[in-house]
Formats: sequence, structure tokens, C-alpha cells
Amino acid sequence: MAAVQTLDASRFSYLKKADIARLADAYRFSESAHAGQKRQSGDPYISHPLAVAEILAGWHLDGQALMAALLHDVMEDTSVTKAEITDTFGKPVAELVDGLSKLDKIEFQTAEDAQAENFRKMLLAMARDVRVILIKLADRLHNMRTLDAVPPAKRRRVARETMEIYAPIANRLGLNGLFHELQELAFAHLHPLRYRVLAKATKAARGNRREVVSKIEAQVKARLSDARIAAVVGGREKHIYSIYRKMTEKHLSFSEVHDIYGLRVVVKDVATCYLALGALHALYKPVPGKFKDYIAIPKANGYQSLHTGLIGPYGVPLEVQIRTEEMHRLAEAGVASHWMYKESGDSLSELQKKTHQWLQSLLEIQNQSRDPHEFLEHVKVDLFPDEVYVFTPAGKILSLPRGATAVDFAYQVHTDIGNRCVAVKVNGELVPLRTELRNGDRVEIITASHAKPNPAWLQYVRTGKARANIRHFLKTMQYEESAALGERLLEQALKAYGVALAEIDEASWERVVHETVGRTRQELLADIGLGKQLPAVVARRLLKRAEVAPEPKGKAAQVVIRGTEGVAVQLATCCRPIPGDAIVGSMKKGQGLVVHNADCRAVERSRRNEPEQWLDVEWDPASPRLYHTAIKVMVANRRGVLAKVASEIAEAGSNIDSISMEEDRAHFANMLFVLEVANRQHLARIMRALRRLPDVKKLAREQ
Repeated sequence: MAAVQTLDASRFSYLKKADIARLADAYRFSESAHAGQKRQSGDPYISHPLAVAEILAGWHLDGQALMAALLHDVMEDTSVTKAEITDTFGKPVAELVDGLSKLDKIEFQTAEDAQAENFRKMLLAMARDVRVILIKLADRLHNMRTLDAVPPAKRRRVARETMEIYAPIANRLGLNGLFHELQELAFAHLHPLRYRVLAKATKAARGNRREVVSKIEAQVKARLSDARIAAVVGGREKHIYSIYRKMTEKHLSFSEVHDIYGLRVVVKDVATCYLALGALHALYKPVPGKFKDYIAIPKANGYQSLHTGLIGPYGVPLEVQIRTEEMHRLAEAGVASHWMYKESGDSLSELQKKTHQWLQSLLEIQNQSRDPHEFLEHVKVDLFPDEVYVFTPAGKILSLPRGATAVDFAYQVHTDIGNRCVAVKVNGELVPLRTELRNGDRVEIITASHAKPNPAWLQYVRTGKARANIRHFLKTMQYEESAALGERLLEQALKAYGVALAEIDEASWERVVHETVGRTRQELLADIGLGKQLPAVVARRLLKRAEVAPEPKGKAAQVVIRGTEGVAVQLATCCRPIPGDAIVGSMKKGQGLVVHNADCRAVERSRRNEPEQWLDVEWDPASPRLYHTAIKVMVANRRGVLAKVASEIAEAGSNIDSISMEEDRAHFANMLFVLEVANRQHLARIMRALRRLPDVKKLAREQ
């Protein structure tokens, strides 16, 4: 029991005696495993797990979590295995420790790969059990408190990681005190000189303003007492990093940041919060636009409070937070309050529900993003601190990061809604999908069964969920379309040997798949469609029975281009081929089949030097879609000529995709139109119609 007393036994009075005994066993096990190991400060290594367990004890976590805290480094730094921990302390403790252990035994290409994979594993373990991240946050807090012993380069790396990942996670889980301490420590190590200068200036300002702040506190207490409102009023100093952010974001000097102090008013219930607000607004003038009601609309991490900005005596700006005791507990402990205040029961269920939803969204993002770098990027996006609150047509409130668009909203409602959205109404008006949403917007998504995500959406979506789902859809679509194209290309190559694709036996497929990608037949076909494997080479391998490959029996059949292949087939922008043109195809690695006009000047040299990359292709006569092509029109430089040309193009059944103009001397102008046409015949009709215009002097297709 002496071991637990080292942890300060008074902190564990909330645990059962059996749990305290198990904790003592865990301490002895960890001390033995770490025997002889020291931290960079020179302290025995066991001091670190002890400190982590003490931090968690302050949050009143259960015995399993505290045991896992004492054991959290034994799998990583000693020879102890997960099986040993399971046998000695049970499976739940072993799972917690495993979720916290780094992946040092796996070979990674770079340190960045290892770091990204560690975050991925930790966050997924956290999705299964939120205690994993609470232990990890306590671990990071102690490491940050003792970071002075670490070399400068590592100190900066750990501080930056804390600022970018761990502090936002603490904020997302509602651990307000931890969030601010991690930010302060990270800022102090990232910018030590700036931190010292601001700390000194803040200390001096505190002394200068002590009388004013004391007077404001006394006046607030007196006004609340006159209104018969029982309240605890306390000063709230702005954190140094918060002051620094305000200075950098608003380009202010320290002397211009007046609101480095604030007041916190804690009352008995929600109704009294609003009464206190009225009393304070009667005492001091409120600042327009500085009132926020987080009680009616809580933050995503469950935080609730009334925020108001006031002008105090002598013109001093003042920030006031008004909340209940329960809200105050929740603001400081966040999701950890589930363990700390279990007697609160149902009142905390909304926070638990929101946390669960966020953790489930991590699992969903992981399903779409197998790449650990991509996963980490999506999670970083979701930890963006500022939020906007918008309404569904049914009146449900959704919180999104600031800068989120209608597409983010669609994916927040449901993945299928996001994948099929085509338009959006914000407050009853049609707006572009890239429109940024604002607080209080009422958003209605319009969907279509044939719609699919647009790659351009990735340029403006803000949420990790939207980004992951769009990328997943595009990758899946590209894979499926590439596999279908690869099958057609391989079938064409096999016809040159007088063999049908269906005639290839399973053994040949298995041999060639193993020789190439080593995974599945579908992936081999997708690689052919993406240009990573040449169809002629794969065909020879499939038919190879002996050392000598078969000779072609004739010319391969042409690949038919339907125009509906999607990303697997790309039409070259240098010559803009359309149905009716003679065309050729080039296999580009990672891009699939790129189609050019047969007489395209941009590819003449490549066709001579690399003939094996070029295929004979032809248009499907029944191609259903429209294609882009360009025409150059020289016109007389007169008023209204553009309207006449555009009208003729529209009359001929074409849409103008884009237009650019340049003046040619004083009397003529050159117009370059990119048009949507069905085929070569459609283009010919448009050009005939334009030639009939008197103002059109010269007309040609741009290739």
C-alpha cells in the first residue's frame, strides 16, 4: 500500500478498497518493468506514470484507467507484452494500454509516417473507449510540464504537436482547464521570448489595474445582491496565449488589448443566469455584437454559458461569463465529468451523446481514409475550434466549423445526402454549394439520384467527414471505372492473339496477378486502366505457357470510347477531341487513357518515340454526352456583336462554357469560345450559322 501513498492516498478516497489494492499491484508491476530506466531530467522513469495517474485521479477516473496510466509505457519501453497485462490485470486494462502504445516495432518510411500512424491508432482506440485519450492527454500534460529537460529541437516538435493536436482535442472534449494549460505550455516552448515579454507585461498591467478590477467586482456583487440574486463572483484573467492570438489576429499592440480581465458569475439555475444578465446590462452598457448565448445553443463539446461584453467604469472593456454550478463543473472537466460527477446522471447525457457522435465520426472517417496522413489531416480539420450553428428545415441545430459550406452541411446530415446534393437553399434562397454558412442560417439541401461528388468540392469543404467521403467516393469511382476500362483494353490486346478474355484459365490469372500487383485480378485490371500496366504485356504474360510468348495473329480491335467512362478516360485539353474526329489513345501512368485527335501536334513526337503507349481508339456512334471544343471567331469590333454571336450559338443548340476576347487592331476583335457540342456534325451546324453573320470575318476550330 506504500506505493499508492506515493501517489497521495487522499486522492483515491473515491475508489473502492479492492481497486486501491489492484492499483498498488499495477504500481509494483510498472516499477519493476521500468527498473533502471531514467527520464531525461535524471528522475527515475516511474515518476512519470505516477504523475499521470495523479492527474487522472484529479478527474476521478476509475480504477482501470488509473492502472492503465501506471502501465501505459511498459509495452513500448520494456519487454512486457499485451498478453502479460491481460493475464495480470484483465483485458480492459490491456486494451487501454495497447491503445496508448506507439508502433515502434513496425517499419515506417519516415518519422512523419510513424507519427501519423500513431495518431490514427490512438484516435481509433479512443473511439472505442474515451479513457484512452484522457490518459494520453494527462501523459502529454506531464510531459509538457517537464519539457525543459528535452533537447531544443525535440522540445519545439513536441510543443507544436501539442498546439496542433492535443490542445484542440482537450477543447473538443470540454476539458477547458487542460486546454488552456496545454496551450500556455506549448506557446512558452515554441516562442519563449514572446511568452516572457507578454507574461511580464501582463503582470505589470495586473498591478496597474488592481484597483479598477476590485471596484468593478464590488459593484457587480452589490448590483446582484440588490436584485436578490445569490451568486459567486470571481475575477477571470485572460491567458497569455489568448492575448497573443488577439494581438496577431487583430494586429494590436499589448496596450491596445484592454480586456485582459473578465468576471465569472456562477448562479444556482438557468433562469437566474438570464436574471443576472439583465442586472449587469442595467449596471454597465453592453457592447453590441458581443453577446453569445451558449446556454440555448451549447458548443459541440457541451460547453454552456452566457457571454457578454460590457463597458465598465473609466471606459474599461469587461468580459463576463454567467453560468450555473453544473455548467461550471462541466466547463472545467468536460467529458471527464462523466466519472467525476456520476450522481449528476441524466443531466450530462447530452454531452455524452455529442462526444459519442464525434467519436463515431472518427471511425467513419477512418473507413474512408486508410492512409494515416489523410486521416490525421481530416481529424485536424475537425478540431478547428470556432463553430457556426445552423438549422435543418425541421429546426434541428447542427454545429459546423467556421467557414463550412453547404456541402459540409449535406455530409453532416448524411453521407448519401452529401454524395447526391446538387443545389442548396439558404434561408429560402438558392445559393452556390460553395457558399459559407453563417450562424442561424436555415439550410435545405436539394438532391438528385444521378448526382455524384465533384472533385472541385475538395477545394472548399471544411469538415473532415466531408473531405474523407468525397475522396473515398472519387477513389472508388476511379477504381471501378479504371477496372472496367482495363478489362476492355486487355480484351482488345488478347484479340490480337485470337484469344477471348473468357478463355483465360484461373491458374494463368493467379500467376500473372502474383507477378504484378500480388493482390487481386480486379486490382490488376484497374492498374491497366490507370496506365500502370500495359495491356499488351499483361496479355503476353497470361498466354505464356513456355519460355516463348505467342505471336499476334492479326491487328488488335480498336477500343470504343463511349464518353461515359468518367475519370478512367480523359479527353486532352490541347486538342479537345469530339465524336466524329479521328482519335488515338495514350496510356499515361496514374491517369489512365488520354484521348487526342489523331492529328494533334502536341503528341506527334511522343507517337514516334513511344509507339507502345499508343492505342487505336474510336468513338461509340451512340455517345450520349456533350463535349467541350473551342472555336476562334474574328468579328468586326462593333457594339452588340458579342450578343449576336452568342444568340446564334444558343439557337444552334449549344451552351457557351467560357469566352475570352482580345482586340486585333482597331477594327476587329478575336473571340475564343469553349462550347458544348454533341459531335462534329453539331459543331459544323454552329459554324455554318455563325458564317451567315455579316460581322463574322473569320472562323476556325482551335486544336
